[in-house]
Amino acid sequence: MTERLGGFIVHINGWPGTGKLTIARILARKLSARLLDNHTLMNPAEALFSRRDPLYASLRSEIRRSAFEHIARAAAGERFVFTDALADDDRDRATFSSYRDLAVARGARLIAVVIDCDPEENLKRLVAAGRAEARKLTDPNVLKDLRARHRLLRGEADHLIEFDVTVLSPEAAAAEILKTIGI
Repeated sequence: MTERLGGFIVHINGWPGTGKLTIARILARKLSARLLDNHTLMNPAEALFSRRDPLYASLRSEIRRSAFEHIARAAAGERFVFTDALADDDRDRATFSSYRDLAVARGARLIAVVIDCDPEENLKRLVAAGRAEARKLTDPNVLKDLRARHRLLRGEADHLIEFDVTVLSPEAAAAEILKTIGI
């Protein structure tokens, strides 16, 4: 596949604890890409406000908007990898549209990657060491509720890749993404 002038954007979507950030780090390194995980965008707001406070959502939105405005002006050919946990609902579809808009603004190819794993394996990964310190979700009941009530978003993109990472190592998952997009 030929790369557009604006490079490409890889968006990795999956439930909390599926290994998005670990895979994204490997992928970003292999692609010489910039990585912006969802917690980079969330944690400043979370450090200052509870999620129930309207200022939390407002600050989080402003951080995303500002980051995307700057990324839109980054050098041509620059590559970006993002992580997120988006459900197939109106709010999260609107969030994903900001990635499509960013790709269009950059003249970049948007690659949507949706990863999932067995629910029991997901619960084991959710409570892994280091997640709480990184302000990541660690409550199994919240994850169970998310999985029961929602479906992962499969956003409209130039290329959609879906796979199960239950038995894949992060390195194998990154290699699968690279192979699928032809890099």
